[in-house]
Amino acid sequence: MEHKTRITARRGQALVEAIVAMGVLSIGFLGIFQLLSQSLALNRVVSDNYVASYLAGEGIEVVKNIIDSNIIDQGPGNWKNGLDDGSYEVQYDSATLMNNQGRFINYDPGPSAHIYSYGSGSPTIFKRVVTIENIGGVPGREMRVKSKVTWTARGGGASQAEVEDHFYNWRP
Repeated sequence: MEHKTRITARRGQALVEAIVAMGVLSIGFLGIFQLLSQSLALNRVVSDNYVASYLAGEGIEVVKNIIDSNIIDQGPGNWKNGLDDGSYEVQYDSATLMNNQGRFINYDPGPSAHIYSYGSGSPTIFKRVVTIENIGGVPGREMRVKSKVTWTARGGGASQAEVEDHFYNWRP
């Protein structure tokens, strides 16, 4: 009789071991899923920072292109025509500055061009403001340009990317 009791006790022990093993595996999988979830959330944050930094840089480049066009079309003495002190909105193809209206930038994922502009496309979370300030010891020789992109990150936190550059009229 003792022999039967030992076998029955072992069968119960195997069942408890199986339940414990399944519990440990379940906790392990939950940990992996939590890490994947956090990784995807951080991926979105990094992606937003990446886009914002390029949009801020683009704001500086647009002003530089306007300065270059002024020099080519009107000569070095007129390098800052249309670039008065103030806050402006610009987009990739701007030939002139638009007064800041606090608009969101749109994204158009068209078949051949992925364009951020104030025209067609769906609104993004990004706003860009380009601020121009004419400075310097010699009037008309130096311009400070700041391009600031702001957005609301996941969770409601405010984020920004800001780029600053100085342009000089080095041609007397």
